[in-house]
Amino acid sequence: MPFPFPFRTGRTRFAVAAALTLSLTALAGCSDSGGGGGGSSSAPATPPSLVPATTAPPSASASSRPPAGGAVKVSIKDFTFRPARQTVAPGTRITVTNDDTTTHTMTATKGKAFDTGDIAPGKSATFTAPSKAGAYPYDCTIHPFMTGTLTVK
Repeated sequence: MPFPFPFRTGRTRFAVAAALTLSLTALAGCSDSGGGGGGSSSAPATPPSLVPATTAPPSASASSRPPAGGAVKVSIKDFTFRPARQTVAPGTRITVTNDDTTTHTMTATKGKAFDTGDIAPGKSATFTAPSKAGAYPYDCTIHPFMTGTLTVK
């Protein structure tokens, strides 16, 4: 029976077949025993590479809280804020560094709580966290798909 993918070269077919075999072998070794009773789940496992991403990577969603009066650093890399979620004390100094190849901003989306203005590649901007407690969603006004939340407690 011919391989079900229309690849023209034998080398490509072999690489695809090897990758599929490794993926299926890894999944078989990771099955759940169903609470220790030796049974198995009837639902087929989905390879991790096929599961849709619904959350940001841990580095992008990590929260941290500096000591009162501390300073916080946020970097922008690969069109993401790192970390994207941050908890700070009121009045904390926040330095945003653009480690990307294009200009970005970090701007509160509601009101005018903070706005770094344009930050060129390789440059930084510093602002002071709002004094009022609350969650402050923000984005890059140039690339609105870049989002995060600054929480002041």
